[in-house]
Amino acid sequence: MMKKPLIASATAFCLLSGAAWATDFGSPEEAKAMLEQAIVAMQADETAALASFNSGVGEFMDRDLYVFCGDAEGLFTAHGANQALIGRSLQDLQDRAGKALGAEIYEVAQEDSIAEVAYSWPRPGEEEPTDKVAYVTKIGDQICAVGYYTP
Repeated sequence: MMKKPLIASATAFCLLSGAAWATDFGSPEEAKAMLEQAIVAMQADETAALASFNSGVGEFMDRDLYVFCGDAEGLFTAHGANQALIGRSLQDLQDRAGKALGAEIYEVAQEDSIAEVAYSWPRPGEEEPTDKVAYVTKIGDQICAVGYYTP
């Protein structure tokens, strides 16, 4: 008789643990919504928006979701998870497999549309790369993106 409650309890624990784990990471929908908010912020005040993206807090930093941008010269102007990248080349960025993701980001970014770029990148604070997709757009002379890690 005790086995059924234990099995049910174990099943419930596993389901709840999985649900809790899933909330630790941003979803594709949340990433796209953050990029849409970033577009609005950039159109309203580019300088303030870039400062907000770089702050690493607030509405443009949520778990493993953050905004990153590059200018017309291909240099990072914003990175919510790693401000040390500011001024470095986004356009020349490659993942560990050698994929030229920065060049692809610049190639697909268009005003008034959102494109996707798939690549491999470590989560903030981790070493091993994980599959990631960035939603990418062009806003004036800035290319901005928000990426999410795929399960």
